[in-house]
This record gives sequence, structure tokens and C-alpha cells, in this order.
Amino acid sequence: MENSVNQILEKSFKENWDYPALSDYKGITLHYRDVARRIEKLHIVFELCGVKKGDKVSICSKNQANWGVVFLATITYGAVAVPILHEFKPGNIHHIVTHSDSRIMFVGDVIWEQLLESEMLSLEAVIQISDFSILFARDEKVIEIREHLNELFGKKYPKNFRPEHIHYHVDSPEELSMINYTSGTTGFSKGVMIPYRAVRSNIDFAKKVHPQLNNTSNVVSMLPTAHMYGMMFEFLFEMCVGAHVHFLTRVPSPKIIMEAFAEIKPDIIIAVPLIIEKIYKKKLQPIINKTAIRVLLRLPVVDQKIQKKILAELVNTFGGKFKEVIVGGAAFNKDAEAFFRKIGFPFTVGYGMTECAPIIAYAPWNETRLYSCGKATPGMQIKIDSPDPVNIPGEILCKGKNVMLGYYKNQEATNSSFTSDGWMRTGDIGVIDKDGFLYIRGRSKSMILGPSGQNIYPEEIESSINNMPYVIESLVVEDYGILQALIYPDFEQAESDGLSHADLERKMEENVASVNEELPNYCKIASTKIFPEEFEKTPKKSIKRFLYQRTQD
Repeated sequence: MENSVNQILEKSFKENWDYPALSDYKGITLHYRDVARRIEKLHIVFELCGVKKGDKVSICSKNQANWGVVFLATITYGAVAVPILHEFKPGNIHHIVTHSDSRIMFVGDVIWEQLLESEMLSLEAVIQISDFSILFARDEKVIEIREHLNELFGKKYPKNFRPEHIHYHVDSPEELSMINYTSGTTGFSKGVMIPYRAVRSNIDFAKKVHPQLNNTSNVVSMLPTAHMYGMMFEFLFEMCVGAHVHFLTRVPSPKIIMEAFAEIKPDIIIAVPLIIEKIYKKKLQPIINKTAIRVLLRLPVVDQKIQKKILAELVNTFGGKFKEVIVGGAAFNKDAEAFFRKIGFPFTVGYGMTECAPIIAYAPWNETRLYSCGKATPGMQIKIDSPDPVNIPGEILCKGKNVMLGYYKNQEATNSSFTSDGWMRTGDIGVIDKDGFLYIRGRSKSMILGPSGQNIYPEEIESSINNMPYVIESLVVEDYGILQALIYPDFEQAESDGLSHADLERKMEENVASVNEELPNYCKIASTKIFPEEFEKTPKKSIKRFLYQRTQD
């Protein structure tokens, strides 16, 4: 068996030469032979521009077929990929390019218009990702190479480029494959150094849990490929098994996602909770909340028939062909999770983080447990920093093949992320049952200390508030010693129901009062504040809590 990630990719390209590889939804399709040809042309550019093994190459654009081409070209050459989320602000992009010592940057038009090469002095060339034209070069030689690229390619391969011409860089387990800058919910980006062993371990995991994926399989990529979760399980793993990836190049609204699922009929679905919850709220809650349906759902035989009908509708909504929906990236709404589990919808909740490239825990949908995110994956260990890990929540610690090398040029942050005996601190709080199933309570940094030292997990309270009428999302924060609920309501629904702003405020207070009835005294909500727009989020759709920790009117 191949030990190198790039050897796996090389084998996949040779075996799947004539199969479709990367498509822009409602746009171009590149077959594996086309991707291999573009990779080879970029290798010629890298070589003539003096890019060495280990040099950094930044990629900053929205999801598209050429994003995949550039990423694969970078790692198969032996350079280090630096994927940058295109949603990042210009100042953050300048910082990442400079901090990572990137020599070449591939970028989308709209993003480049907002950037200044004078702020990124390490760069020798900036290349437009959609057509590989040169946007900026410190040396005229780069422009000349690009102008004669087809000619150079023709000279190198006079009798056509064929599978036997592919020879990729053979990576080693501890070698650096990429630096992935996190977009954490509690602060600013750090450059996570991902070694090839972590990439390989994640690929092996995906192959083991979904062995049915092959060159007849389709996958819809709706998460940012610059983020580890989307990159690994909606793109890189698929390239290793010959599957066909369809990039949603537009903002993945539920309408576009449903349209793509119906057309493409994906074999596996990778999602964040927000997408599933929106479908639950828009498609299912209105049905379930009808008085007649609520009554029928209490009758055992009728209940099962209605559940089957809802399940069939839901499976059809997701394209009808998938084996499993894997949800990760953020906490899942408990009501939605319980309902999906009750009707037998084939979904599971996993747990991971960028620092583990990304998977830490998982269990198949038919083996997992309600509100759990599975067990430690092969090659990984999990333990809880608690005197009683089953009953008393503590920080989740992990160790294994998937764990990062550390944070790039930040030894202090690296040191503080590991215990003295080598366990990585995740920053998450949880418990683990006697069978090894992990249950997350929240982020250690978002945990609030109650008046008598009690631990308050705001995510659990938010989950209850989010199930209330007219609530889209909420945040529970400490505001000068009291708990405050920040709520972004469903203004559109309220307006269509004829509610004034005052009515809506009253509804929110009633909602919080209702939630408070179920809460112990030390974690009751003391005040409510309506937010006019949705909370700012990371690309994996977690709310950036640190922006709202102390709010002022």
C-alpha cells in the first residue's frame, strides 16, 4: 500500500484518467486528465520560477475547480499550500501571506482588487486563479514563462501528456503539507502546521467509513475548501478515490443546495448544523407544529406512518442517493437532532478541529448515540481532564496521528496547546461515557462561572432558546455579572404574521421566560436584547463569540 499521500493521488489520476474530477456547478467540468495536465503546467511554472520544495504557495479564492487544481499542484510539487479563506478581510490576508512567507499567491479577481502587493513583500508573483494570468510579478521572467507556457509544455511532452508521465513528489509522514490558518470563535487566526501523516490518517479514515465511494460517485462541495473540514472530506479524499466533486461556486443558500442535491444526487453529504437546521425549520417545523399533526404524532400506529412520510420527504430533499449525512463544525440543535434520530434519518454528528486535519471522533449513523459525536477515530485517543470523566465535564484532550506539528512561528501558542505528557488541549468541554462515546458541553473559553462557582454552558441554553417561536439564533453572554440573551429573530416571519417590533420584543421576553422555567436559578437569563442582523460567523458557521462577549447599548 502507498505510504505517501501524493503517491495515492498519482495512482488515482492514472486509474481515473477519463473520469470527471472537478466541476463548477452549472459551469465547467475537468476530467482527471485535464486536472493532471493543468497540474503539470503549474509544475513547469514553479520550476522555472525557482520555487523549491517546502516553499509556501497561498491560495485565496472562492470554491471553484481551479482552486482544486492549484492546491493539488502545490502539494504534488512538494511545496507547502497555504489556503486562505476568501471571506477574510484584506488586513488579515496581508498578514497571513506575509506571516506564512508565501512566495506565490493564486487569487480571485475581486479579492486582488482589495489587496496591496506593498503589504506582502515575500511575494514574487500573484496569479489569477481562473485563467492563470499574471496579476503581479517582481521579475519579468515570470510573465515571459506564462506567455510561453503552452509552448514549453509542448516541448516537454511532444507526443501528448499521458498517465505514465505523472511523477509526483513523494512526501514523508512528518513533512509539512500545508499551513491552515484557523478562524476560531475565540480570537485571531493562527497558522496550523498540518503534516502529511495527519492528511494520510484522515484519508484512511474516510476510505474505511465510506468504502463505497469510487469513480462513479458524486459529491457536492458546499463548505469552504480553504477550511479543513470541507477540504478533507468534500475534496481531497474524493480525489484519492476518483470521485466527481461539484463545487457550489455561489453562496450556498438552502435553495441552491436543495437544487444541487436534486440534480447531482450526491453519494455522501458533508454539512454544518446550520444547513440541516434551516431545512428542519423551513420544511419540517411548520408541518410538525400543525395541531392536527401534533395530535396524530401521539398515536403510535399513525405516528409511524407520518414519520415514514416525513423521512421519505427528507431523504428526497437531499437527493435520495446518499448513504449518510455527516454533520460537524458546530453544535447541533438538540430538538432537530432528536427529531431526525426519531424518524430514522441517516445522519451522524462528528467532532474535529483544524489542528487534527480535522477528525477526532465519529460513529456511523446506525451506531451512534443521541447528542454524542461518536468515539475516537482510528489512530486517535481521547480523554477528559476531569476526576470523573463520565459525570463531571472537563477539557477534551486528544493524541494521535491526526494531531498538528504546532502553530507556525508561534512556539508560545504551540506549548500552551499541549500538556507536559503530549496530549493536545482542544479547548472544548465534554464528558465520555463508559463505552467511549463523547458528548460536548461547550467551549472552555465560552464557559461562564456562576455566582457560587457553578459552570454554566451557554451553548446548552442557546439550544433551548433557538427552538422558540420567531428565533433564528441566539447567544448567551455575561454582562456585568448577569446573563443576557442576544437574539436574532425571524423578522420576515414576524412581519408576515403582522407582528410589530414591540410585539416581537414581547415574544422574545416570553420565550426567555419559558426557557428560564427549565433552568436552575444560577443560570437563568436576566435580560434580553434583540439583534438587527445575524451574528458574524466563522466559515464553518460557528458564531464568533469573542465579538459579543460584553455588549453595550
